[in-house]
Amino acid sequence: MQGLKQTIEFAPGKEITLETGRLAKQADGAIVARMGDTMVLCTAVISRDVRPGQDFFPLTVDYREKFSAGGKIPGGFIKREGRPTDKEVLSSRLIDRCIRPNFPDGFINEVQIIASVISADEDYDADVIAGTAASAALILTGAPFDGPLGEVRIGRVDGEYIVNPTLTDLESSDFNLVVAGKEDAIVMVEGEMDEVTEEEIVEALDIAHAAIRKLIAGQLALKEQVNPAPLEYTTTTVPAELVKKVHAMIAEPMAAHIRAPYEKQSFYQGISEFKTGVVEALLGKDDEESGESQAETTEEGWTKGEIKGAVGIVEKKIMRGMIVKEGRRLDGRGLTDVRDIWCETSYLPRVHGSSIFTRGETQVMASVTLGTTKDVQPVDQIFDNEDKSFYLHYSFPPFSVGEARFLRGPGRREIGHGMLAERALKPMLPPSESFPYSIRINADVLESNGSSSMASVCSGSLALMDAGVPIKKAVAGVAMGLIEEEGATAVLTDILGTEDHLGDMDFKITGTRDGVTACQMDIKISGLSRDLMLKALNQAYDARQHILDVMDDTLDAPRGDLSAFAPRLTQITIDADFIGAVIGPGGKIIKGIQADTNTQVDIEEKDGFGFITVASNNQENAMAAIEMIRNIVAVPEPGETYEGTVRSIKDFGAIIEILGGKEGLLHVSELDHGYVEKVTDYVQVGDKIQVQLLELRDGNKLRFSRKALLPKPEGSDNRSDRPRRDDRRGGGSRDGGRDGNRGGRRGGRGSRDGGRDGNRGRRD
Repeated sequence: MQGLKQTIEFAPGKEITLETGRLAKQADGAIVARMGDTMVLCTAVISRDVRPGQDFFPLTVDYREKFSAGGKIPGGFIKREGRPTDKEVLSSRLIDRCIRPNFPDGFINEVQIIASVISADEDYDADVIAGTAASAALILTGAPFDGPLGEVRIGRVDGEYIVNPTLTDLESSDFNLVVAGKEDAIVMVEGEMDEVTEEEIVEALDIAHAAIRKLIAGQLALKEQVNPAPLEYTTTTVPAELVKKVHAMIAEPMAAHIRAPYEKQSFYQGISEFKTGVVEALLGKDDEESGESQAETTEEGWTKGEIKGAVGIVEKKIMRGMIVKEGRRLDGRGLTDVRDIWCETSYLPRVHGSSIFTRGETQVMASVTLGTTKDVQPVDQIFDNEDKSFYLHYSFPPFSVGEARFLRGPGRREIGHGMLAERALKPMLPPSESFPYSIRINADVLESNGSSSMASVCSGSLALMDAGVPIKKAVAGVAMGLIEEEGATAVLTDILGTEDHLGDMDFKITGTRDGVTACQMDIKISGLSRDLMLKALNQAYDARQHILDVMDDTLDAPRGDLSAFAPRLTQITIDADFIGAVIGPGGKIIKGIQADTNTQVDIEEKDGFGFITVASNNQENAMAAIEMIRNIVAVPEPGETYEGTVRSIKDFGAIIEILGGKEGLLHVSELDHGYVEKVTDYVQVGDKIQVQLLELRDGNKLRFSRKALLPKPEGSDNRSDRPRRDDRRGGGSRDGGRDGNRGGRRGGRGSRDGGRDGNRGRRD
């Protein structure tokens, strides 16, 4: 069956193909997007009916990666994909955040978007491909979607920006920035960078927007071929007449309330009382004596929900007008002021590092736990299989906003905020070669009134330094806002929760004193100019310097030592050829080292080297294990003296082990000066003795001497150092000794008794 295809070259040498009309034809819109061999099937379905009483926009976006797309089978016992991975949740959010603001206010038909990765190559991740595919699927439904949108990733390798870089490119890139936009504006940004400047970010956004415009043109060309019928729908907006009436009723007292000294709980309690008062004024009070309820609607047909909505609109208009006209905010701050900050470290006595960061009414307590290489987070995905040794878990309990509700697992918002904070801190961590710990940060929000994710970055940075993690630089974050009202625009520093909810932009920026490490931006309006974007970035830079000053007053450098409760890790590097020798057959050697020293030993091979990490709560034990490993990988040198252990006794000598596993022969002739009758007269199994390595033969065969380390008998010389031939044979004649040897190696004149007598004579 033939479908419709549109191939779009959106960057030099980069193409994406959009196809419709062949797969999933019962969906309202279905697109197969392909770049390289990575393919995503994206469907959009819109409900024609609205649920009774519904007053919100029910949009759901699900991005899923099946292992079969990459020719893989899931790991673990159950060979079927389970709940969404963090990667899938984050990719779903990337699509949701740019699509949601582009539906009209009051549109409440249910919309579901499902993006399924159906083929995955090793070059291109599917997340940004799915973002463009979702937009294309939506515009084919006829829905009132203010699109299309395009979504791209920006990388930079050796100073050159790359649109939709390959996964290999990203390994050496100092940018990993996902950008979504419309024809006239950027609407969403998220990513991580390696201390880049604000000007470089804007340059990257310009390059991204140029590619996005080409993706949009291609989608419009495809839409023209399909020519979808417009969707019939109604919106549930608050009547303008009601807003005008409510404004006349409460504008003056509402303005006074907004300008009053600010405290979150009392502010929202006051807004709630306004809503209750207006509802009672327009619908009447409940009659407690008769039990009659207030009217369901006014004479004009206005409902309770619409009346409360009108109060919210009045609140929003007054607050926004105060900000843009007077430069005054809810809590009395100026546009560029940061809320009061206080910090504390080492608050938790038994954790490896901790901090409390409080900014205004937002507070985060962070704790750091240091683990071994066995504590890494396994990653099993089709585009990424590299285990994580650093991870940050963000939690947002209901008490942080004064609510009481069930505790569940982390939601999409918590996963998203946690990943943003993790990305912000990751570039400043020491390399694993010099600090081989697994690091977990718990960022627990204890109070929230805006910017809790940015407070998590600040608290996490302090906790890392408190734990003694040698991070390169401290990291801080701040959330910026934007208000555009009646032709005037105001950029706000360190926004409150209300300013986020009623504002036009939420722009979170993290970094060090020298550059930006991560950002996340959602814009609700069109036409955000390049100059305005740069203004917000520069304003955030100033705020970041102020926050870092306060953090430095608390703790300005990593502590010189780890917590007494943290494991001690010591790492050495060996040639990869020796890894097998350290492990031993069936793990015998490494298990023995761990048992003998009460340590944990982990080995990782990378770039032709073996990285061995020894974990112990006792430094003495760790050094003992390191010494045993160094002995195993050491190459014995002829002429050097070693302490050896007697492993077995033979008629012709003893087997000696040196350097933790290297065995060789101590021949009977090298045990002592003069003649040796019985090896056991000199050494026993298990004895520790000093030996000199005489020779290292082919195949690493070792030959030792004990005699070389003993003083020579008086009057001996080089020749007398060895017994005469007749002495060695037992003291008889040369012929008799020779014959005795043939008869029984002990003969003296050919007989066994002669040889025995000769030996006795020599000893005497």
